[in-house]
Amino acid sequence: MGQGLSVGVDDSTNQCLCKTDIKPGLFSKKKGSKKLEANLFKIDIYWDLSSAKFGSGPEPLKGFYVGLVFEKQMILLLGDMRKEALKKTGSVPAPLPFSAVLISKREQIFGKTVFSTRAQFCNIGKIHDLVIECDTNGVSDPCLVIRVDSKLMMQVKRLLWKFRGNDTILVDGLAVQVFWDVHNWLFAMSPGNAVFMFNSNFPSDKSWTSQPLYDPHTLRWSWSQRFQDFHSQSLGFSLILHACKNE
Repeated sequence: MGQGLSVGVDDSTNQCLCKTDIKPGLFSKKKGSKKLEANLFKIDIYWDLSSAKFGSGPEPLKGFYVGLVFEKQMILLLGDMRKEALKKTGSVPAPLPFSAVLISKREQIFGKTVFSTRAQFCNIGKIHDLVIECDTNGVSDPCLVIRVDSKLMMQVKRLLWKFRGNDTILVDGLAVQVFWDVHNWLFAMSPGNAVFMFNSNFPSDKSWTSQPLYDPHTLRWSWSQRFQDFHSQSLGFSLILHACKNE
């Protein structure tokens, strides 16, 4: 909510045809509309979060909609207010069953030695409690621990040597690959940030793991663009966590 809303349209080769950013100042009006235009088409974007209900996370759970309308047809609709969205926009459902598929989620989490969030590793899966534990303050041999629903799923010892890597855990019978980059936690002059990614459908090529996931000299989330090519071939889900240490 604090970062606004971004809507883009790509072609089959992942080339961006058009994109618009709805800034927090505009998005904070709770409801509104905006046009997205390219050379050959126009898309109307509508949103209403005036009655949205929230849980512990930043995204609304119910009582909202975000819809994209093309030629009076609702081609993409998020939220549970379907009837209200169609009435407000004066549109009809698209003839083909377009459905939204969540392929990636990015979230900031904060803590000193323990970082927690809730995660759903597939569209119809159970929502789990996810906890990352790592004490790097004055510890000669820090260790990284990841728990799902209080169950120990992964432990990385000798973290000074293994500050970047990947492993696989099993959640609800689903193989989930875990990638971590805690270099800044260990070696930055001030408490730095770490990046974690949990992916339920990732290609076998892991050559990029030798490269940092977070580069302080680039835009805050720009490193996540390197995952887009992988998703063009599949609809696997990625949870990307930017873990910030509190003083």
